[in-house]
Amino acid sequence: MNQIKIGKFIAECRKKQHLTQMQLAEKLYVTDRAISKWETGKALPDSTIMLELCSILKISVDDLLSGEVVTMNNFNEKHQDILLEVIRQKENSDKRLLTMEWVISILSIIILLVPIIIVSLLPIEEWKQIIVIVSCAIPSIIGLLFAISIEQTAGYYQCKSCGHKYVPTYKAVFLAQHIGRTRRMKCPNCGKRSWNKKVIKK
Repeated sequence: MNQIKIGKFIAECRKKQHLTQMQLAEKLYVTDRAISKWETGKALPDSTIMLELCSILKISVDDLLSGEVVTMNNFNEKHQDILLEVIRQKENSDKRLLTMEWVISILSIIILLVPIIIVSLLPIEEWKQIIVIVSCAIPSIIGLLFAISIEQTAGYYQCKSCGHKYVPTYKAVFLAQHIGRTRRMKCPNCGKRSWNKKVIKK
């Protein structure tokens, strides 16, 4: 999606409806600064207000995301371009999430291991050692659980047996044996249990 083109289109449609940036902002319960960002191509409208924006501007969502009025002649082509762009954006978002998963996992392990090493080297009373380890173990466990939730939702798992790509439940990912991002799980398509690899593309 071309944000600059979409921004110019929003500005044109707003002017056609004889609305100022402030008036449009008031109708959408956002700031005029947000409208300005859309119209200069610095940001896109949030999906939660996109339908209302289109209603006010008297355009369709396809028109908005194409940055022009979509006619019947170019509808399929424009629709396909939008879908491809949405898929590309999801893939890029999933890649960033999976990178963040590694960072969170490594930090969680460090948060757990460093205090254990420190208390084992320093002459601290046993009850104090337990308090230090437990107080560090809690955020570490929360971090690791959050990392698993990222791995579960970002991208897909591909069945080694039938090639089917799917998003498993959190429980399935949590309980599965794993080597890195490859987990031994039951495929919902063929029902076979095998080592399913994490992939980004559907």
